[in-house]
Amino acid sequence: MSRSGERVLVAMSGGVDSSVAAAMLREQGYDVVGCFMRLGSPGEALDAEDVCDTGPTRIGRGCCSVGDAADARLVAARLDVPFYVCNFREDFSRIMDYFADEYAAGRTPNPCVRCNDWLKFGRLREFARSLGIERVASGHYARIERVHGRAHLARGVDEGKDQSYVLFGVEPEYLEHMLLPIGSMHKNDVRAEARRLGLEVHDKPDSQEICFVPDDDYAALVERRRPEVHRQGDVLDAQGRVVGRHQGQHRFTIGQRRGVGVALGYPIYVVHKDAVRNTVTLGGVEQLHSQGCIAGEANWFIEPFDGWRSCRAQHRYNSPAVAARVRMVEPGTSDTYSGRRGRFELVFDAPERAVTEGQAIVLYDDSRPDLLIGGGWIETAQRTVGR
Repeated sequence: MSRSGERVLVAMSGGVDSSVAAAMLREQGYDVVGCFMRLGSPGEALDAEDVCDTGPTRIGRGCCSVGDAADARLVAARLDVPFYVCNFREDFSRIMDYFADEYAAGRTPNPCVRCNDWLKFGRLREFARSLGIERVASGHYARIERVHGRAHLARGVDEGKDQSYVLFGVEPEYLEHMLLPIGSMHKNDVRAEARRLGLEVHDKPDSQEICFVPDDDYAALVERRRPEVHRQGDVLDAQGRVVGRHQGQHRFTIGQRRGVGVALGYPIYVVHKDAVRNTVTLGGVEQLHSQGCIAGEANWFIEPFDGWRSCRAQHRYNSPAVAARVRMVEPGTSDTYSGRRGRFELVFDAPERAVTEGQAIVLYDDSRPDLLIGGGWIETAQRTVGR
């Protein structure tokens, strides 16, 4: 359907997904403006000539990478759309600080969700508005659907690529201005469309790492930003006995089995971390199970409700959504974001493994499991077996 020149800012990362998203919107009649977010890499110097806040610029060194920036620019040129490079390096430092702080506090962060909240649909939206553009689009595998006259976030049709989980923090009212063009497509169809359009990125591999930890050594990054975490501590067994030593609790995650540095004669996992005491506790698989959790920073896409409500809950990006019940325990306020309503308690129908403090827990409608109803950040996992 033609949009007769309605302007939209497309976040172009240089990958096949965002490139096809931009091309599809252009074919639909939108006046497409491309934008690459220059985030910077750890230790990278910032050149003044790389910065542009008001218009097209040359591509400098950047992150996700120089190659990604060049690919995005080439796609924009092929599509004949204006292309901007936004310097968000200072803003992105907030993401890395959050990442380091969460590990230092004994939690496991999810920087991709925070990046979507704070940058892709936060700072990027502000930039769009500075250009007089209300709509922002991306190449995420999720959909915007209208239910009872309101925009709702739904899963992408490609179950293996669905990214609705990482978008749960988007402000509900902003969904009206958000476009997700490839959410109704499968990945192989996206690549086929890129080939049809003659886009050189049609066979570009998907990114598999956290963009600011390209060597996958997240512990080293945490230690560079928070040197105080790099200190020895005790490894404990389930009874609290010292069974070994470690080089910092931030080097472990809940559910980890390999590389714990201790052998107890039976399968053992990291079941608890104490950042204050700098201890790591090992136990059997039964100690990994949780009956529920308490989550904060709730973001709801539905009206407030009383008592318990059935839902489907997903507590990790790559885990399935499972049957659960949820209730609001602290309504919160809507002074800033209409969807942010305090905290909630969630109880699984059956115990779940490795529910981890610091991770996002995202809730889907019980009767329509592809429709997202809310989510929050896990503050406390309620273990079925005491530590």
